[in-house]
This record gives sequence, C-alpha cells and structure tokens, in this order.
Amino acid sequence: MEIGSFTLLSPEDSCFNFNNNGSSDFSWFLDMESGFNGNYGKKRSRRDFDESVVNEKSGFGDILSSILMLGEEAKQEQEQEQQIQWFADSDQQTAFFDRSFDERVVEMNGFFDQFENRCSEMNQADDSRNKRPRNSGLAAVAATGNMVSIGSGNVSPSQSGTGSGQQRRLWVKDRSKDWWDKCNHPDFPDEEFKRAFRMSKATFNMVCEELEPAVMKKNTMLRDAIPVRQRVAVCIWRLATGEPLRMVSKRFGLGISTCHKLVLEVCAAIKTVLMPKFVQWPDENKIKRIKQEFESAIGIPNVGGSMYTTHVPIIAPKGNVAAYFNKKHTERNQKSSYSITLQGVVDQTGAFTDVCIGWPGSMSDDQVLEKSAFCQRATRGQLKDVWVAGNKGYPLMDWVLVPYSHQNLTWAQHAFNEKIGEIEKVAKDAFARLKARWSCLQKRTEVKLQELPIVLGACCVLHNICEMRNETMDPELRFELFDDEVVPENNIRSMAAAQARNHIAHNLLHHAGRATAAGFL
Repeated sequence: MEIGSFTLLSPEDSCFNFNNNGSSDFSWFLDMESGFNGNYGKKRSRRDFDESVVNEKSGFGDILSSILMLGEEAKQEQEQEQQIQWFADSDQQTAFFDRSFDERVVEMNGFFDQFENRCSEMNQADDSRNKRPRNSGLAAVAATGNMVSIGSGNVSPSQSGTGSGQQRRLWVKDRSKDWWDKCNHPDFPDEEFKRAFRMSKATFNMVCEELEPAVMKKNTMLRDAIPVRQRVAVCIWRLATGEPLRMVSKRFGLGISTCHKLVLEVCAAIKTVLMPKFVQWPDENKIKRIKQEFESAIGIPNVGGSMYTTHVPIIAPKGNVAAYFNKKHTERNQKSSYSITLQGVVDQTGAFTDVCIGWPGSMSDDQVLEKSAFCQRATRGQLKDVWVAGNKGYPLMDWVLVPYSHQNLTWAQHAFNEKIGEIEKVAKDAFARLKARWSCLQKRTEVKLQELPIVLGACCVLHNICEMRNETMDPELRFELFDDEVVPENNIRSMAAAQARNHIAHNLLHHAGRATAAGFL
C-alpha cells in the first residue's frame, strides 16, 4: 500500500534559509529585535497576517484529505477480503449440495427399480392366476358349440371380435333384450309378430335381405356390431307404433341415441335402395293395365291413377312458423297445429306410383301440385292420354280430372261426380291404410323437420311392399281421413279439359240410362 507524501510545514516555517554565500538568514530575529527595540516603527501589515493564516489552513486541509483517502482504501480492502471469503464459502456449499443431490438421485433410482420389479411380479402373478380359468372357459365353449343366432346365419362367440388373444371391450350399459330375443325366435307366432311390426315374418325377412348390404356393420375390438335384423326391427317398430325413443330403447335393449340413429340410417337405406324398386311411375304396359281396370270398375276411360294430399302433424318449427301453420287442423282441433304435406298418386290397388313430400302445411292442394315434380313432368307432355283423378281441391287440367264444384248440377254432372268420388276413394283408402299401419304419421314426431321427408318416404315404400305382398291389416287399426280440400278460385285451367269432362259425364249418363232400361226390360 502506497501512502502519498504531503507537506507538513512550509520551508520558510520549518527551516532556516541560507544565502548563496552560505550565510544564514536571521531576518526574523532582526524583525523581532527591531520590534522590541522600536527600530521598526511599523507593525506587520494586515495583509501579511491573512496570508499566513491561509497558508496554515491549506496545510491542515491537505492533512484531512489524506486521512480520508487512507480510510476509504482500508474500507475497500476490507470489502474485497469479505467478497473473497463469501465466494469461498459459496463454493463449499455448492459442492455440498451437489454431493447431496447425487446421493438422492441414486436412492430414487434404486427405489424406482424396486417398484417396477414389484409391479412386474404382481402382473405375472395375475396372469398366471387367470390363465387357467380363461383357457378352461374357451375349451368349454368350443366343446359345447354354443352358437348365437345373428340374422339368418350363426356366429360363434369366438367370432365376436377381430384378432386373437385377449380382446379389448368398451364398457356398455347392460340392458335387457328379452322382448326382441323372443320376437326374433323362430317359434314366435306370426300373428303376434305381424301385430307388432305390421308385416309378416316373410316380408320382414325380405326387407332385411334387401337392406343388408346398406346397413350391415362390422364388429370391432371395442364392441360387437348390432345385427341387421335388429337394426331393421328398431326402425319398423318405431314407424309402426310411433312410440317415443325411450320405449324403443327399453324394448330392444339399446341406448336412446342409438335407436334414433338406427331409425334414420334404415329410413335412408329404404329411400336409397327400395324406393326405386317399389315406388315408380308405371311403364306403358302397366299403365295400360291400370286404365283397363279403372274403366272396368268405374266406367271412365284413360284413368291412370287417383291423387290425394294429406297432412302430417309436426312440432312448431323455430323459423318460418307461419308457413307451416295449418288453419283447417287448428279450427278442428281447437289448438294451434302445424304440418307438412304428403301428396301421392296411387294405382287401382292403392300402391303409390308417385309421392311429393315436405311442402309446408299452409299451402293448398293445388299449390302443392304445381310445386311437385309430377306436375312438371305432366306439363312437359310425359302423361299422354292419361287422366289422374282428384278431389275438388285440385284444378281441372289437361291431365287432371276433378268433379264439378258449382251448384245446381245436372243429372249427368251428378253421375260424373259419383264416379270421380269412387276413384278418389281409392286414394283416400290408401292414405288411411298408410296412416293406420304406420302410426308415427298420426302424431307429432321427435324427428327434425329436415329429416322428416326421409321418414315419410320410408313409410310410403313399406306401405307399397305390404300392399304388393297382400299384407292384411288388423281390423283394430283404423284411421279416418278428414276432407280438408279448399276449392281453388280458378278451378278450370283448361277449356279442352272442361269439354272432355262434359263429354265423359254425358256418356256416363247415357250408359246409366241404357243400363236402367235394360234392367226394366
């Protein structure tokens, strides 16, 4: 450590001055002497005294600053020594912590290894404990040949999943399927089956065979697929009874959402697969046969079908409520009613040859007819020499034959209206059987409005299948249709059709008169 030099006293104050010649300077003694002796009469001036005081103060300031500098340097040296000591202590602590951490890591690794070994030993013990019962159970199943009937074939329990060895299974709530198992049994009476599903077992089997490629699902490692017969049965029973989904769930032992999904899937398959086969406009040979049968039964020539429009109740939609408001049903039921329309053309047996589904219930019969694809085809000339008979709610057109709607009818017009009423009754009876056989059309359904046309189309297809296969209905299943037709203002759309109608009426009266005269003879 360096200490700087500093001046204690000035040379003039601390030592003697010598001249160049080597003699000493004793002037101050002379001054004192002269002062005492009075040789110098004057005292030292005030200025010289002040300068001496200033010189003394500056010397003391230098001393104090040097002392302060020494104190600061000592303090800095002390702080440096403390920092060096702190770093040494921290290094020792870090080394201690590192050694402790390494020791704990070794202990934890050893504990984890022991835990894994213990778990593996427990798993091996469980596998060895369950191996023997599992093998004995599989051997018993293979020995007894226990088979589970699914659809028209048999599937063994070993085929219930894919892969080999232990199979994964998703937890499913255990529900009772006793009712469906009883109905699906071969010994179940056909009368009771028909009462539940509105068709015989033979017809049901035919529908299942037709729909099997479209609705069949494969088994997975998580669960077994629902058989085709059960899928089709869920849909048909729901359409036939109109029961809520919770009742369908209880009957078939399935979840509510699963039943709803199955109904929509099977209805979509019916529309895609079966509708082109069973609901189509007849070809020339068939339309000729239909004309002959209508003429032989009614007496009016060239009648190729009977047309009718009914309404299916729905829950009030969230949007565009006024369009689906049904005024006639509201007045009759004394409460707000909403519906969609179902227009159909049937042949002499009551089977549908054309359907138009989904227009709002506030539209009249003639408006629905004008919006239908059937009207557009007829307007383009695809219905040549064919009459489609309807009620007073339809307009008289070149291909639509309707009764007279004015008052004070003649005898010929009365006879014509009676004959048209008989043709109209064919369509009304067909719609009455449709709604009686499929009760879901009689009440508001839980199906969304966008999905409802698919369900109604499936009902029409199943109706045709039952009619073509001569499925009789239970006498208890009855439904009465109400005449809700509204006579349009412009009832006559074609003067040629009006003349043809008058000609038909005149011929009917002429034939009726000849038949009456022949009876008297």
